[in-house]
Amino acid sequence: MKKIIVLTLLFLNILPLLLKAGEGMWPPVLLSQRISEMQKLGLKLSAEEIYSINNSSLKDAIVQFGGGCTGVLVSDNGLLLTNHHCGSGSIQRHSSLEHDYLRTGFWAGSLAEELPNPGLTVTFLVRMDDVSARVLEGVTADMTEKDRGDIIKKNIEKIEKEAVKVTGYEAKVKPFYYGNQYYLYLNEVFKDIRLVGAPPSSIGSFGGDTDNWVWPRHTGDFSVFRIYSSKDNKPAEYSRDNVPYRPKKYLSVSLRGVQKGDFTMVFGFPGTTRENLTSYGVDLIAFKENPLKVAFRQKRLAIIEAAMAVDAGTRIQYASKRTGIANGWKKMMGESRGIKQMNTVESKTELQKGFLDWADADPGRAKKYGMLLSAAGQTYSKLYPFDLAGIYITEGFQGIELLKFAGSFRDFIGLAGKKGTKEEELVKSAEKLKPSIRAFFKDYQQNVDKLVAAELLEMISKGMDPAFKPEYFALTEKKQNGKWKEFAERLYATSVFADSSRLMSILSAPKVKTIRNLASDPACQLAASSSAVMENKINPVVLECNRTIDSIQRIFVEGLMLYSSGKSWYPDANSTLRIAYGKVDDYHGADAVSYEYFTTVKGIIQKENPDIYDYEVEPKLKELILGNNFGMYADRDGSMHVAFTASNHTTGGNSGSPVLDGSGRLIGLNFDRNWEGTMSDLQYDPDHCRNIILDIRYCLFIIDRFAGARRLIDEMDLVR
Repeated sequence: MKKIIVLTLLFLNILPLLLKAGEGMWPPVLLSQRISEMQKLGLKLSAEEIYSINNSSLKDAIVQFGGGCTGVLVSDNGLLLTNHHCGSGSIQRHSSLEHDYLRTGFWAGSLAEELPNPGLTVTFLVRMDDVSARVLEGVTADMTEKDRGDIIKKNIEKIEKEAVKVTGYEAKVKPFYYGNQYYLYLNEVFKDIRLVGAPPSSIGSFGGDTDNWVWPRHTGDFSVFRIYSSKDNKPAEYSRDNVPYRPKKYLSVSLRGVQKGDFTMVFGFPGTTRENLTSYGVDLIAFKENPLKVAFRQKRLAIIEAAMAVDAGTRIQYASKRTGIANGWKKMMGESRGIKQMNTVESKTELQKGFLDWADADPGRAKKYGMLLSAAGQTYSKLYPFDLAGIYITEGFQGIELLKFAGSFRDFIGLAGKKGTKEEELVKSAEKLKPSIRAFFKDYQQNVDKLVAAELLEMISKGMDPAFKPEYFALTEKKQNGKWKEFAERLYATSVFADSSRLMSILSAPKVKTIRNLASDPACQLAASSSAVMENKINPVVLECNRTIDSIQRIFVEGLMLYSSGKSWYPDANSTLRIAYGKVDDYHGADAVSYEYFTTVKGIIQKENPDIYDYEVEPKLKELILGNNFGMYADRDGSMHVAFTASNHTTGGNSGSPVLDGSGRLIGLNFDRNWEGTMSDLQYDPDHCRNIILDIRYCLFIIDRFAGARRLIDEMDLVR
């Protein structure tokens, strides 16, 4: 308990001295440490108005959207804005050749026309509490990491169970500072979320993969949903009887626009950052993991994009898949580039040398911290070959849709293999599988996947350490002698998992022997063999190394907090609600390259290229632009702004996050970062890191003037 109090007091004393404006993702309960500086930069609100557990506050208008993005409430009828790329999965699932909402857009004309999305949820934070003392109760300095972890796990389970029983909310305990502190999060989860509107992809993802992670941007990256609740305003499963949710708080929408230097605040659910990794960890990610992942994804993207370019059906089926693959692919390239340019590994090595000198200067510190970095280096050396082998499994074998699909039948086939299993048990299990089979083949093209398989299997054959190659793959490799296209042809011609009719026929009347024999299907064997390597050879070592690294990181960060006088100490992002603050700002991308802080619709016309899908411009939008028909959404100089940049520290999960002005009004939706700043998950650089924001006025312009969905505008509170 004393240790926790000392660390907390230390944070309170040193944090104000260390933070650079714009850096950091702050949990709402720690806002009091930063509120004074935020107010000096232009914030006009108190900490209580931003986060309160007793009164409505800004946090009550912010939701985690679908588990991986953020959304914001903009009306008292549960109307919600998020990014187009966050809603694209739902838009795609409602799309078909007859109703291609990805290409044409979708706008519900009334509440009755809003479309349900089974499985989609939004999560509100109710409150968060420091439970460090309870989580660490029983933990002693002399116990092993396994014993420490077992006690912490047991304590967390008890805390979460009690919280659910007492409050009725979902309860999650999350670690901060690599396990030096713990917070309990109470969440309210809504399950009836309906699609209200979305612009066509030519607006919502204008620029596509070419412009992704790049500034300047001209993307109208937004979609509109609505939260529905029971009649008593509580979470409920989908029902026609549900009604629009009445939120505790929703945001007013500003029509004022932004100027360089204006205060900005991002409120959202950032995914993961690792700002305090050792040099060994950064080197592994940037120069070993990323290049291999990029190579695999490059192969997949080339094949998928070529198929999408020539067939409308394939374009619909693979739109969401392509986005998912490409997003990480381009981000990883920018991240490695930024880490190299900033000499991050070298600067961390220098920091570590100073840390060791500081530790060695005191016997007590030397005993606790002196061997940490040596142990880190040894652990990463041990981890490296296993880590890369795991990438060959996850990006290689599992990058082949057929193999990943076949692998999902593992438990079903295992049930048939159990002694005494009755056919009625198989029938029940088969019925549960049928919806996933239909969903898989709805968005699947065998010819595309076959080409991907040939390319990825060849990469695995040439690059994977033979010591980790799955047994079935190694035997196939000897027979094929490098002819992976021939193997792919046979694989897809013979595997039942590539044929929806055959598979559904088998599952319509499953027999124990027939299901058991699926284990000998070539796709199943390849999937099972690669999974076996992952589970039996790779994961145990990776898990052991990661436990050691986590322990080292926890103690290292504790030591750094005592040693460092020039480091910003905020907890790494972990998919919990955070606030990042900064200002509207331009930046210099490279020598003699400078970027303005905003873009206008002129750039849309300049980029237009009817021969490239990513740069198609809707005729109606073009007419509005050329006619300067912007109405009240125009900037004060009459131009129509599309996006702007600011110095807020963001990451994945911040997509769809509201960007607020000093009065807490909505001025934009966060949707990307600049490529020069993608290394900010590992190291933030105030000169180069910029978040990219959709100007809310362009969003409103598209809803009103382009889509004619004035009913949605009328729901909002628009202010100047």
